[in-house]
Amino acid sequence: MRQRRQYSSSRAYGVLVRNNEVLLVQSSNPRYNPPIWWLPGGGIDFGETPTEALVREFDEETGIAVHKPVLVHADADVRTRPNGEKVHTIRIIYTCEYVDGEIRFESDGTTAMAQWFTKQEAMELNLAEYARDVLEMVMN
Repeated sequence: MRQRRQYSSSRAYGVLVRNNEVLLVQSSNPRYNPPIWWLPGGGIDFGETPTEALVREFDEETGIAVHKPVLVHADADVRTRPNGEKVHTIRIIYTCEYVDGEIRFESDGTTAMAQWFTKQEAMELNLAEYARDVLEMVMN
């Protein structure tokens, strides 16, 4: 019997709130219908700190530069993909502050677009469960 592949992934995500709106990104994966939204961020590269990954990923996915990350939450889950692979994802989540930049969309990446939403608008989206939980914690 062939053993299914298993792997672990560590990721850093950020909550950026400006003018009572949060910046979210939409997945570029076409299997999500309706499209799924989540917090900007992503994989931590070898030798990179979680906060370095957060700043890099935020810029790559949104065009926005952030700083002063503050840890707000960490979680993990194990899920099985449709192909049978098991994935253990560890998420380190920060609040962060805007430095500069205008929204631009990532080309050929994991996200298709970025957009500002009020908390109420965000909660009406097909929002990743971890992002929904964090927004409940962080936004009043």
